[in-house]
Amino acid sequence: MATTFTTQQQYIDEFDPKAYLQTYFGAWDGIHFGDWTEFILKNLYETFIKGGVRGDTLLDFGTGASIYNLLSACEVFDKIIVSDLLEENRVEFEKWLKKDPDAFDWTHIIKSVCELEGNRDDCNKKAEKLRSKVKEFLKCDALKRNPFDPVVVSPVDCLLCCLCLEAPCKDIKSYCEVLKNFKDLIKPGGHLIISSGLNATFYLVGDKRFSTLTLKKEDLEMAFKEAGYQIEKAVFAPRVDKSRMDLVDFEGTYFIHARKPK
Repeated sequence: MATTFTTQQQYIDEFDPKAYLQTYFGAWDGIHFGDWTEFILKNLYETFIKGGVRGDTLLDFGTGASIYNLLSACEVFDKIIVSDLLEENRVEFEKWLKKDPDAFDWTHIIKSVCELEGNRDDCNKKAEKLRSKVKEFLKCDALKRNPFDPVVVSPVDCLLCCLCLEAPCKDIKSYCEVLKNFKDLIKPGGHLIISSGLNATFYLVGDKRFSTLTLKKEDLEMAFKEAGYQIEKAVFAPRVDKSRMDLVDFEGTYFIHARKPK
């Protein structure tokens, strides 16, 4: 079944962040609590904690209502700016920041990161550290020349983007344009880290079907090169658990760490 391209308005009208978090990141039964979280948490840990990527400010683009991607970053950056297109995602994210009883429970993911970092008993400290580092939640639109228009964001040390660009980008050309626009948001010599799924066409949230740009290894390598980045690390891994392809059909995952030329 072909999936028609999901417009921004459809996301605004139909996307349910609570259903998304429970479906994909719920403890034990979440689709991504396995292949994806093991892959992304390990690579972010190796990049930030072991790899020495650090600095004053990290900008997370297309955060959604998720925190998993920031758990290692909060150890090595003084300030974190998060962003998303949808107001509903901001509201859901801020529930966790404010310890709202209705917030999604990320404890199982936080424990996984603490174990990776060798501090398995420091889950509460980790959560509080992340809360203290998040300074702003901005509205962003990946398809604008300045994604934060009318706000101008000063260039940052690192821009991170997970499970995002395949949604707004209709083809590889628009994906490449977004990468080019990101260069204005990154300091000379700064870092760009993007990670998501390979060869996907759709994912479900509740009974709503959302499209995703189908990307292959060769597409990504070409896009980063054309956009003028130097790739420092590129990891591609096949999907191991294929039991729930009816909910999301990605066939693998990718993690690319690139740098903007000085």
